[in-house]
Amino acid sequence: MANTEGKNQTSITEFVLLGFRDLPELLALLFLLFLAIYIVTLAGNILIVVLVVADRHFHIPMYFFLGNLSCLETCYTSTLLPRVLASFLTGDNTISVSGCMTQFYFVSFFAAAECYLLAVMSYDRYLAICKPLHYAALMNTRFCLQLAAGSWINGFLAVIIVIFLMLQLTFCGPNEIDHFYCESTEMLNLYCNGTNQIELVITILAAIFTLPPFVLTMMSYVCIIFTILRIPSTTGRQKAFSTCSSHLIVVTIFYGTLIIVYLLPKTNTLRDLNKVFSVCYTILTPMANPFIYSLRNKEVKEALRKIVSKCVDFTRN
Repeated sequence: MANTEGKNQTSITEFVLLGFRDLPELLALLFLLFLAIYIVTLAGNILIVVLVVADRHFHIPMYFFLGNLSCLETCYTSTLLPRVLASFLTGDNTISVSGCMTQFYFVSFFAAAECYLLAVMSYDRYLAICKPLHYAALMNTRFCLQLAAGSWINGFLAVIIVIFLMLQLTFCGPNEIDHFYCESTEMLNLYCNGTNQIELVITILAAIFTLPPFVLTMMSYVCIIFTILRIPSTTGRQKAFSTCSSHLIVVTIFYGTLIIVYLLPKTNTLRDLNKVFSVCYTILTPMANPFIYSLRNKEVKEALRKIVSKCVDFTRN
C-alpha cells in the first residue's frame, strides 16, 4: 500500500494548462487579441525604458520609477503571453512541473513587486504636487534607489517563502490546471494534503502586498485631488483630474482584481471568473500602464517626436 501511494505521488511529471479550452470557437480570435496585446505591451514599455535611459531630461524620480515599472511590465508579460500564444498555435498545453513552478515564481514575483512600485509612484506624485518645496530634498537619488530596490526585493523574498513551502509537498493529481498559467490557487488543488499552511501564507502575503499599497495609493491621490481643487485655472484642474482619474482606474483594476482572486472567499461565481480577473492584472494592466503613465505626457510625446524626426532624416540621408 505504501509503495502504491508513493508511486502515485511521484507519477506527475507535467501539467496540462486547460486555458481557454472551454471556448474553442474563440481560440483564433483570442490568439490575435493576445498577440496584438503582447506586441503593444512590449513596444510601449521598451520605448519608455529607452527614453528614460537615453534622454537626460528624463533622469528625474518620476521617470526613474516609470522606467522601473516599464521594465517590470516587459518581464511580467513575457513570462506569460509567449507560452499562451504558443499553446494557441500548437495545441500543446502541457508544461513540466519545474517549468510550472518557475512560471509561478516569476509571475508572482513581478506582481508583488508591481504592487509596491505603484504605491511608490503614487507617493512620489503626492510629494511633487502636495509638498513641492520639500520634494527635491525628500525624493533624493538615494531614497529613490531604496524605494525601487525595496519593491523588487520584497517581491523576491515573499515568493521564495511560498516556493519553499510548495517544494515540501507532493503532487497527487489530477495533472490538469484550469487556468492559462500556473496560478497558485489552482496548483494547490493538485497537492495530496497539507495545503492549509501554504494557503494561509499566501493569503497573508497577498494581504500584505495588496491592501497597504492600495490604501497608500488611494490616500496619496485623495491628497492630490484636494490640492488640485485649489488650482485657480479650470483648464489646469480638468487636465490634472483627467490624469489622476486615469491612474486611479488602472491601479483600482490591478489591486482590485488581485484582492478578489486572493483575499475574498472562493465562491463558485468568483472561481468561474478567476481567469477573467487574472487577465486584468497579468495582461491588460501591463499594456495600459505605458499609455496611462507616460505616452499621454507632453514631455514624452515631444521626445518621441524628436526621435521620429531624427529617424526620418537619417533614412533620407
